[in-house]
Amino acid sequence: MKKLIRFGVSIEETLLGRFDKLITGKGYTNRSEAIRDIVREKLVEESVEESTGEVYGALVYIYDHHKRDLEKSLANLQHKHFHNIISTSHVHIDRDQCFEVILLRGKAGILKQIAEKLLSFTGVKHGKLTLTTSLTKHPQTKHHHHH
Repeated sequence: MKKLIRFGVSIEETLLGRFDKLITGKGYTNRSEAIRDIVREKLVEESVEESTGEVYGALVYIYDHHKRDLEKSLANLQHKHFHNIISTSHVHIDRDQCFEVILLRGKAGILKQIAEKLLSFTGVKHGKLTLTTSLTKHPQTKHHHHH
């Protein structure tokens, strides 16, 4: 267990009230745990932004599979970036729509480009890229991935 350090925080009453309501709704039993998670989340975001090394991403999107050539465009994009793609899951929602999740790895900038390109295709209705990285620093050069 890492050493815990206590510190005081000054915060407006109304802001604290809203914070308490939020974290109770999310199932936190105390403010400390909630604040730790928020701090971690911010650090991961920053770490992803600054990372020159490998980050991981999940690109989630819904598309209309009747759109002419869309599936070909999606497939071509995925083949072009095959070294960044770990896996793709495909779900048929109904007659018209498909739901896909692509797991990615690579430099943050490249993963964002892939996501922006894919989400810009006509027929892709809604999507979101989430990037994450481990906060513990691993020596970036030691990894050799064999596929």
